[in-house]
Amino acid sequence: MRVQTIESKTVVLPIENIDTDQIIPARFLKTTSMEGLGDNLFCDWRYNADGTPKPDFVLNKPEAKGAQILVAGDNFGCGSSREHAPWALTQYGFKAVISSSFADIFRGNSLKNGLLPVIVPQDVHSELLRWPGLKIKIDLASQTVTLPGGRTIEFPIDPFAKHCLLEGVDELGYIQQQEEAIAAYEAKRA
Repeated sequence: MRVQTIESKTVVLPIENIDTDQIIPARFLKTTSMEGLGDNLFCDWRYNADGTPKPDFVLNKPEAKGAQILVAGDNFGCGSSREHAPWALTQYGFKAVISSSFADIFRGNSLKNGLLPVIVPQDVHSELLRWPGLKIKIDLASQTVTLPGGRTIEFPIDPFAKHCLLEGVDELGYIQQQEEAIAAYEAKRA
């Protein structure tokens, strides 16, 4: 999935240390498909025991509908290394998660699966947590987040991951793009 710019309102989940089991509980990890995982995103927080939505959970509120940017508390995605966590987030409709920090494995899995993890300075993070529903723009090429009013903040990203997201390829797709160069190299070795 190609990622270039994301313009969306935000949904705020101001809880720190959200681990991957809270993002997608272990009982949903039996699948090797992404299908249906969005319905189970934050399942234990979103639904009552009988399966009915909890009206006070942020994703169940009408203002969350259509949001593509999640602003989460510090250390988002900690815990186990399940790839299903970014799958569930993207299947729900999120294209980016903004936080002040991410667990390393979660960040890597996100980048490999088309979900952009955006790290912002603590003061910007605090501001975003206070104002849910802000319409912001994330531009991957310039590595910037533009807030209402025009303030622009830069964010870091691994250059190879950035290239893959902009091109809409994974690591294997990148290698396949190099097929001519690989064949030329191999021909010289013979």
